Amino acid sequence: MKNNNNTASAEADKMSLWQVIALAVGTMVGASIFSIFGLGARLAGPNLPLVFVLSGIVALLVAYSYAQLGKHIISDAGPIEFILKAMGDGLLTGALSFLFWLTYVVSIALFAKGFASYLLPLLQIEPDTLSRDIGEATVVLVFFVLGLVGTSAVGKAELIIVIIKLSILGLFVALGLWSIKPALVTPSFSASALHGSVDAIAIFFLSYMGFGLVTNASENMQNPNRNVPLAIYLSILIVSIVYILVSLVAVGNLTLPALIKAQDNALAVAAEPFLGQTGFLLISLGALFSIASALNATLFGGANVAYALAKDGELPKVFDRKLWFGSNEGLYFTAALGIIFALIFNLNGIASITSGVFMTIYLFVLFSHWKLKDQYGGNPFIIATGFIVVASVFVLLLMYQWHTGRNSFYGTCIVLAGSLLIELIYRGISKRGFIQREISLLEKTAQNIETDLDKELEHLLPQQHKGISD
Repeated sequence: MKNNNNTASAEADKMSLWQVIALAVGTMVGASIFSIFGLGARLAGPNLPLVFVLSGIVALLVAYSYAQLGKHIISDAGPIEFILKAMGDGLLTGALSFLFWLTYVVSIALFAKGFASYLLPLLQIEPDTLSRDIGEATVVLVFFVLGLVGTSAVGKAELIIVIIKLSILGLFVALGLWSIKPALVTPSFSASALHGSVDAIAIFFLSYMGFGLVTNASENMQNPNRNVPLAIYLSILIVSIVYILVSLVAVGNLTLPALIKAQDNALAVAAEPFLGQTGFLLISLGALFSIASALNATLFGGANVAYALAKDGELPKVFDRKLWFGSNEGLYFTAALGIIFALIFNLNGIASITSGVFMTIYLFVLFSHWKLKDQYGGNPFIIATGFIVVASVFVLLLMYQWHTGRNSFYGTCIVLAGSLLIELIYRGISKRGFIQREISLLEKTAQNIETDLDKELEHLLPQQHKGISD
């Protein structure tokens, strides 16, 4: 009986479906929608709303594999656990674990650049190279210090911040829909517009990347077999609606030259035609809240898990996602590398590198699902289609990087090759291997039997007591 009560109490302490959805939505509605909107306008023009629709469809093809595997393989190691189950413990699995950590590093760089892009104009500071570098480094250092002091209060505020930023975007949409100029959002199907739209899909695919965090929280959520797929699909649905409506309002209220000129803080500038200076201030504050929460969630809610997995080959059995397991070394490395990436690459370069490294992880998850489909289920056509589509988008992204910014192309290659080299050296020195964290079906069956026995005993003991009294 006592064990049954403990089981119920432990289940109640875990994250609910909507808390997990808030985690995913909070991460997705971050730097990408606020900071690279101008880049999307330059590439896709009036097709930008359509780009978000198509990017969402590509994301769903990947999400299908995450959902199918995630409801059976319950592990906070997330995609690395899927790959480990399919490919076993080897050099490639280890390299992908380091790459998984580096996805968070480059995301932090993206958030830092996005934060500085909105903060400097708000403070009326000329956004030159020096001021941008100082702003980007400062915001990462602020959260770094916060991590050393303790982040529990910030962690509890995540849900509130998500509600605030969605409310601000909701107000932006509600007030701006009435002044949309249809001519500005009429899709163009010229060769140049279609080419730009394809490039934009490759970049804006990263706008949906937060759904993967759902699987990284599976051990700490209620009823993961049911809630992992629900959280993934609902978070993508919510974010898709937000992105499409926001892009319609922004592109429909401001001419493309104006959006492109605004570039890094285009969404705030897009609010001025129908909200004036108040709109600029409101969206700027919303962006700062949004990017700060995404940076915090990434630095302390994701990168610590990824670093521990890459370093030790396993996750602690019990851990707080806001702590660095009694060691700050992962925090030092993640923050330092995040600052370095932010200082070396421009915003567009960081965005494309982030897309590139995430796509690599996604391709291996899709490959793993194909190998595990007989064991865990999955439609072969959807899995194969997802792999082909993501591989094609990845190739298009590399071509875009090669033609528009060689530094981004080299940066992506360095991150991918660097992960393999780091694993080769580290595995040779540490001799560590990966330990699967999946809660096996046998384990879960035993837990269910134990729970049923407890309930039966609760039912029988009062009856026995009554018989003795009689």
